[in-house]
Amino acid sequence: MTQEDILKALSTVQEPDLKKDLVTLNMIQNIDIQGKKVSFTVVLTTPACPLKELIRQNCEKAIHELIAPDIQVFINMTASVTTLRDNTPLLPQVRNIVAIASGKGGVGKSTVTANLAMALAQSGAKVGIIDADIFGPSMPTMFNCESARPGLINQNNKQLLIPVEQYGIKILSIGFLAPPDDAVVWRGPMASSALRQFIGDTNWGELDYLLIDLPPGTSDIHLTLVQTVPVTGAVVVTTPQKVALADAQKGLAMFRQKQINVPILGVVENMAYFTPEELPDNKYYIFGKDGGKILANRNQVPFLGEIPLVQGIREAGDKGKPIVMQDQHPTAQAFKEVAEKLAQNIAIRNANISTALAI
Repeated sequence: MTQEDILKALSTVQEPDLKKDLVTLNMIQNIDIQGKKVSFTVVLTTPACPLKELIRQNCEKAIHELIAPDIQVFINMTASVTTLRDNTPLLPQVRNIVAIASGKGGVGKSTVTANLAMALAQSGAKVGIIDADIFGPSMPTMFNCESARPGLINQNNKQLLIPVEQYGIKILSIGFLAPPDDAVVWRGPMASSALRQFIGDTNWGELDYLLIDLPPGTSDIHLTLVQTVPVTGAVVVTTPQKVALADAQKGLAMFRQKQINVPILGVVENMAYFTPEELPDNKYYIFGKDGGKILANRNQVPFLGEIPLVQGIREAGDKGKPIVMQDQHPTAQAFKEVAEKLAQNIAIRNANISTALAI
């Protein structure tokens, strides 16, 4: 049994999303052979890969079927998040920038952002959040760090902000810089200037995913974001009701405009149904049914999943501990599945575009 035998066997194992074999994608590393034992590393495109167990099983099956059934196989699954942002002047160490948007306020966009960030961080990714909702910042409350203040560092004769870090996530919000009970009464250019500082005048360090919690609607903030940095893609959050879907359609159309041209990574349907805690198997579709799924299908974009309306999500947000941190809570799993699909779609987008660039 040689290293070439192992690579030949593993070249029959396809990465389910990228539709190429693991060897061609350079995902097999550190092959070590000792007698009837073989160990190697599979480098996934994201630590939140939902198909890692399937890939592991297919690798073992290929070696047993194509080399010998009595070989002991030891596989180390690791990840290196893909990116198209190499050598960019702004945020050079941030691999992917994801805009979280909604056409309408009150659909739970900030709650979705906080829990997606937490789920990605729990998978092993390095995650940051920019709370770009300048007039209604939520992240300080949702992460129980309202009294925190960003630090300052002098770098190349320039003072940079240091994000607040909570639960392993780097966070920056106007809520850290303004008195909590005061309103931020700014014109659009001032709000846009604040966002530019959060991006360009902050030491974010190395991140796999930087989530931008955008304000509702289509405003100066959205234009400033796409004009300041290349955005990997956008996620649109909506509820199933007709009025929210109409506004979500406008938000989705905004990202598709020629001068903006940001890919839609998917639609999340929040408050999809109500489930009382004392009746966990009951679903009440109080805002309508499948609205987000229909929106995604109509626009031919991925549907990332649905999040139920349960009291525990609100309570967790008020306590400053996103519900994903409660592993046993059924809703935590819903957020984790959405986060996995999001990471999956980012990896697919990056692979497809890098192939197109190579051609």
